[in-house]
Amino acid sequence: MKLLHLSDLHIGKTVNRFSMLEDQEFILAQILQLIDREAPDAVLIAGDVYDKTVPSAEAVQVLDDFLYHLSVRQVPVLIISGNHDSPERIAFGARQFGAVGLHLSPVYHGQVTPVTLQDDAGPVRFYLLPFLKPAHVRAVFPEAEIRTYTDAVRTAIDHMAVDPAARNVLITHQFVTGAACAGSEELSVGGTDAVDASVFEAFDYVALGHIHGAQRCGSDRIRYCGAPLKYAFSEANSVKSVTLVELGEKGQLQVRTEPLKPKREMVCLRGSFDELMMRSFYADTTLQEDYVQITLTDEGFLPNAIGHLRTVYHNLMELTYDNTRTRTDSRVDTAEQVGQKTELELFAELFELQNGRPMSEEQQAYVAAKLQSLKEESV
Repeated sequence: MKLLHLSDLHIGKTVNRFSMLEDQEFILAQILQLIDREAPDAVLIAGDVYDKTVPSAEAVQVLDDFLYHLSVRQVPVLIISGNHDSPERIAFGARQFGAVGLHLSPVYHGQVTPVTLQDDAGPVRFYLLPFLKPAHVRAVFPEAEIRTYTDAVRTAIDHMAVDPAARNVLITHQFVTGAACAGSEELSVGGTDAVDASVFEAFDYVALGHIHGAQRCGSDRIRYCGAPLKYAFSEANSVKSVTLVELGEKGQLQVRTEPLKPKREMVCLRGSFDELMMRSFYADTTLQEDYVQITLTDEGFLPNAIGHLRTVYHNLMELTYDNTRTRTDSRVDTAEQVGQKTELELFAELFELQNGRPMSEEQQAYVAAKLQSLKEESV
């Protein structure tokens, strides 16, 4: 049985105030082309379908369109809710949609009834376990000792009555111990939400969501497929992909990835303003339309640098500086110390922080006059 493993679509996400909907439509269309080539027996979507618990109408339309094209191809789809999703909204219509091959995880209530699909080797049982916190499981099993995320997931799995002799697939959305995180993910400080991989012993494949970088967790049997798009510049050098899983007889497993090419790349650029604005720097590249983070190395202040740069780099998302001034450690005053300073002293400190030099006497006199004028106007 061939499975296509997806997760962390985050439909409706914005990155630095840029909507990613167009990019998401593009990558989902590419995934449909891949499905046409690979002809999987099922598509698994392991949570964070949407970026918000209450998605926009446009985000819902994008998912609806993707699911419609999957239904036309008669590919069974199994979806769970992630920590960004509303379990109730993902579960809507689950009982009706299951009859046409769209299987949605219900709101967790302690029972996880497997979805069974058949191939030449017999049945494969799919368990849809949405994102869980210890409190979710304690509410259902108050007698169980549940203090950690590992305890919670282990308790949930123990109550599934999984037959270890059968072929079993788990779709879940958790942070598994040892997984490497990317900058676009939010995880609890200290890894308190980590789940030990030992709880997944009964499964032939565990389709994980939550981590945006594709990776295995100890073995190919437990795997994150990663997000299909880059959502942070820390991921700029990564290659996004989908994961294809082939289950043979019990114990036989093959896993491979197929790369995806986004509509726009995420690119980090560094240099002086003049260097980056030279046509020879960006000509014959896609930089003008890519999502760009720029680090300027100029020492002096550049008025409206971001505006000028965007005339070339149309999707400039972030602008930072790396120069003598920014590398100099600055002293942070307490609120009490700030309150003891005059407006002119505070402005002078800001000027020096931004320009790497103090104001001249002439500049101080000009600012003092402006501040006095503003005070008089406010009376």
